[in-house]
Amino acid sequence: MTTDVEVLLFEGFDELDAVGPYEVLDNGRRHGADLTVSTVTLAPTESVTASHGLTVVPDGTLGQPDLLVVPGGGWSAGEGGVATAVEKGEIPAAVAERHDDGAAVASVCTGAMILAEAGLLDGRPATTHHVAHEDLAEVTERIDARVVDDGEVLTAAGVTSGIDLALWLLERDYGESVARTVAREMEYERRGDVYAD
Repeated sequence: MTTDVEVLLFEGFDELDAVGPYEVLDNGRRHGADLTVSTVTLAPTESVTASHGLTVVPDGTLGQPDLLVVPGGGWSAGEGGVATAVEKGEIPAAVAERHDDGAAVASVCTGAMILAEAGLLDGRPATTHHVAHEDLAEVTERIDARVVDDGEVLTAAGVTSGIDLALWLLERDYGESVARTVAREMEYERRGDVYAD
């Protein structure tokens, strides 16, 4: 059965948090992983502007994916990106709803704060970018690892760790050979620990 992966974009998301996992997973698809990957937004929009000014045209709106990837961005500034998403509450509510409907949810970087606001990190080990360590520790046990896998909720540390997260997902769900092939193709050297509870 094909796994439907959606990467959720919002104004001020960090480019690499979203594009890194997207590229890894799409490369995995080309090397035998039975999945699809697309970029989505909560509401219909022609484009989304990321934290460094990149404009992205999403593939569509949030559906009912098997896996939802939530990037970070903007948390340390206290405005825009994740900070605004948490303040408004619509994105955390949508993430919680998808999880309640059976989707696995993975965050990259400060996207973990959206998962925390959604109530998905209560009682779960998690990680995030170092600028949000104290904030995350207020809601759950922070683990010092590159990737934390708690089954249907996964978190990755800062920015480039989203690549490690996606490679771990390929390895976990489709085998080490697929993950190794994708990492070699991308000339990416995996690093850091994966904490699997």
